[in-house]
Amino acid sequence: MVIKVFIASQSGSTAIKKKQQDVLGFLEANKIDFKELDIAANEDNRKWMRENVPGEKRPQNGIPLPPQIFNDELYCGDFEAFFNAKEDNGVYAFLGLDPPPGSKEAHQAAIIQNGEVPENDKADENIGENEADKHEESVHQTIESEDTDEEEQPVTEEEDEEQPVTEEEDEVDES
Repeated sequence: MVIKVFIASQSGSTAIKKKQQDVLGFLEANKIDFKELDIAANEDNRKWMRENVPGEKRPQNGIPLPPQIFNDELYCGDFEAFFNAKEDNGVYAFLGLDPPPGSKEAHQAAIIQNGEVPENDKADENIGENEADKHEESVHQTIESEDTDEEEQPVTEEEDEEQPVTEEEDEVDES
């Protein structure tokens, strides 16, 4: 299965160029095999892309803009769908590929498929929970100890008045 990315090498739109570069850069960085098909230089590529984008996925004007992504003949989506999949750690599912072992997406797929967290990940979660519990307990102990160490004393008029700052108190050691 080959991922096909339809791009326009001669686009005047910087937005389209950035979107194309984002898709291609992600695929390269993650070592996902893909084929770049230029719709500006090859009329057959343009026709094929336009004919194979499903009707419900077409923009209002009916002409889909690059980048458009396919897995062989299967339409995956446009840049917006790719971006959403990337944000949700679901690019491999979006592309119709199996996620690499150890990836976040593989972990999520295992949870969805099995309905449970793998044993080695439960230990990691418990560690985080225990640390949070310990922190919460120490906060409660600190608050309780502050409450028991000092009983509230009424404020006297002398304590309530602010004292003027003298020159000696205002000086800073410059050494």
